[in-house]
Amino acid sequence: MNRIFVIARNAFREAVRDRVLYNLVIFVLLITASAIFLGELTAGQEARTIVNLGLGAMLIFGAFIAIFVGVSLVSKEIEKRTVYAVFAKPVGRGEFIIGKYLGLCLTLLVNVLVMGVGVSLALFYVGGGNLAVTIWGAVFLIFLELAILTAVAVLFSSFSSPALSALLAFLVFIIGHFSSSLRDFAENTGSNAAKIFFNFIYYLLPNLSFFTFRTNAAHGEMPTGALFGGASIYAAVYITILLAVTILIFSRRNFK
Repeated sequence: MNRIFVIARNAFREAVRDRVLYNLVIFVLLITASAIFLGELTAGQEARTIVNLGLGAMLIFGAFIAIFVGVSLVSKEIEKRTVYAVFAKPVGRGEFIIGKYLGLCLTLLVNVLVMGVGVSLALFYVGGGNLAVTIWGAVFLIFLELAILTAVAVLFSSFSSPALSALLAFLVFIIGHFSSSLRDFAENTGSNAAKIFFNFIYYLLPNLSFFTFRTNAAHGEMPTGALFGGASIYAAVYITILLAVTILIFSRRNFK
């Protein structure tokens, strides 16, 4: 555990040094600020506009952080050949992967918290104090979704090039939000082939629509305890499976 903690801390420091993180956070805060002015055009719906725009921006740019930094964390070590120095020490490949993943999750957590504070401050500014508190349930679900996406990005980076890994992770992000809708559509078509295919996609890829709560949050709703618990268990199980597959692939990779 101590070795994993050290790797996670170094991964966090490395990710924080990446300027793209600061640029994305600043950009999201600017979008949140612009939502205040946009909300003035929505006839008394300023708070809801800020929630929808702010949480949407948080998810989109959080996904970019998860994908691009998650893909580069492992590939960068291989390209710079620092992975040889790491494995020359008593560090297992599984500890390396888990440490890198936890370091990136910590980076995402900090960024999500900063973005969430920005949205809350914008809501307090327009008098939406209640929404400023209730949105944090949706923020937590967004973090769980990003944690899954990070594990997906790290999995692809363990055996593929950075560009292809980023593309595949982005496709998983898109399909994961529409897999349940595509499954329902297949059920209505009456085609057995379509049902089998989209059911396979539904169960293979993460169902990211499960974590979508932005519209509800804009109406002042908080996720129920069952939703919190179910989302947390789903994310934990899926991440565990992804990391196990990643470690299995990475442990068999030849760096010579």
